[in-house]
Formats: sequence, structure tokens, C-alpha cells
Amino acid sequence: MFKNKNILITGGTGSFGRRFIETCLKKYNPKKIVVYSRDELKQSEMASEYKSEKLRFFIGDVRDSKRLEFAMEGIDYVIHAAALKQVDAAEYNPMECIKTNIFGAENVVSASINKGINKVIALSTDKASDPINLYGATKLTSDKIFTSSNNIVGNKSIKFSVVRYGNVIGSRGSVIPIFKNLIKKKNNFLPITHEKMTRFWISLDDAVEFVISCFKIMQGGEIFVPKIPSIKIIDLAHAMAPNLKHKIIGIRPGEKLHEKMISQNEAHLTLSFKKYYLIKPSINFYNRKINYSKHKLLKENGKKVQDDFEYTSKNNKKFLNQKDIKKLIKY
Repeated sequence: MFKNKNILITGGTGSFGRRFIETCLKKYNPKKIVVYSRDELKQSEMASEYKSEKLRFFIGDVRDSKRLEFAMEGIDYVIHAAALKQVDAAEYNPMECIKTNIFGAENVVSASINKGINKVIALSTDKASDPINLYGATKLTSDKIFTSSNNIVGNKSIKFSVVRYGNVIGSRGSVIPIFKNLIKKKNNFLPITHEKMTRFWISLDDAVEFVISCFKIMQGGEIFVPKIPSIKIIDLAHAMAPNLKHKIIGIRPGEKLHEKMISQNEAHLTLSFKKYYLIKPSINFYNRKINYSKHKLLKENGKKVQDDFEYTSKNNKKFLNQKDIKKLIKY
């Protein structure tokens, strides 16, 4: 898929970007990977760590369309991972979140079309499904920008798709590093927002491999959602520190009790495959007619879900118990 190809990843110094680069260099032999981000320190650290002639580092912001176009020269595939993701920060700084997550998405699309990119995948979040906070609303808008952009490409072969998943295990700002830090500091309790809170469970490796698999089968305009297990946050706390007390601190502003990756409002557009769900675009494309339930590379056909279907971490068919969690996080 990526052999001898040039790839650009926005926000490439983040958790996903670093693991994607490691995986890609190890398994797929790309010609070049361009890391596009604002943080020169992290770029310098990555350059020292990887020491690969296949890596290129571009300091730039997705808000800067001209810089994006310059960085995309000769690129085959783009992964758009850059975003302002902190829910609280977005509530206090709404326009900054909008500039990056919405205007930045528009810039990535425009630059990709102008530079003749082959395929573009944007990373989304569960918070884009029935959003209740500004961050979720901006990512929903971003999703719409990317899916609908397939309608403005004319006769170019470029395709835009979206991958949506929940919190990644061990990523910056997620619950596991927070718990680990408190345990290391010998805190006398672990803070639990709500005793019934649930979350989807996906590792960085699984997230990377899922995105790569979506590059292979994407037809443009669809949102891919992986079928993954759920956990109860209180089970995670027990698995990491079985003898530590818990303190219920309440749900934070803009936070959901359960993650939702497909809402009932999206059910009429949703197809179920063995390992993932596919949400079809809500609009018809003028220049393309796509049968999303079939694909020449797949040996299965997607099946329409029921009209009242929702995919949430609460109603998930598969939950991990404390033993499963402890084994997976090796804690």
C-alpha cells in the first residue's frame, strides 16, 4: 500500500503520528514520510530518536494553507491528525478551536486537491457523534468537510474519508497515564468521574492498523468506525490499583457518561461489516456513484443496521473484565 509512496501526516508528533511512523517504517517501506506540525522541540526529538533518512520535518500550522501546499508537494497520501482536542480548553477558547479544527480541515482539503493527492484520511472522535461540547461540534463539522469534499474534486481521482474512534489507550491526556502518575506519586485515592462511566478500548497499534486498512478499502465519503470492546472506568481503576480507594469527583463540563461512535440519527446511513461499521455520506455525489456495501477487495457485503441502532460504549456487546484489562495494559 505505502511501498515507495510519499506520506504526509499533520500533527505527526502526537501519539498516533509517532506510532504510525514507527509502524510504517518497519512494515511498509515508504519512500518518504513528512511530519507536519507546530512543535519544533518534538520534531527535533523525533529526528534524534528515529534517525531515518525517510523522515522529513515541516514546521507548520494547518491554519496556514500556503505552507500546507508547500509541504504536500509530491505527496501521495495524507493523514490529517492535527487538532485541538482538550474539551475544557475548547470551551474557554472557542475561536482557536474553530480555526484549527474547522478552518484547518478546509485548508487540508484545498491543499490536497490542488496538489493532486491520491487519498486523504482524517482522524475523528466519538465526540463528533451527537456532540455536546465545542470540540465535538468542530470535529463533526470537520467530518462533514472531508466527506462532502468528494463532491468538489471534479475529474481528479482524489478520495477523502474519515476514521472515527474513541480515546486511545495510553495516549496523552487519557485516563491511564493520569492513573499511573497518581499511583506513582502514591496518591491515597484514584479520582472517578462517575461509577457507571464506560469507554471504548483501542490501543495505539490497533488504531494505526485500522487506519492503514481503511486506506486500502476507502472509496471516498465514508466514515469508518472500528468494532472494539468497552470497559468500565471503575474496572480499569481496580485493575491498576486494586487496593487504592476511589473518589467520585463528578463528570466534567462537556464530558459524556458513555462514548458514542454512531448515533441513532446516523443509523439509516450505517452498514455493518465483520470488523467495522461504515457510515455512508448523507449527500449524493454528482460525479461518483458508489455502492458502499460492496468492495472488490472484500469478501463480504455490508448489512444495513436497524433504524434504532446506536453504537455506544454502554450498549457494546463486548466488555473487558478486570483480568482482561490488566493483561492488556501489562500493569
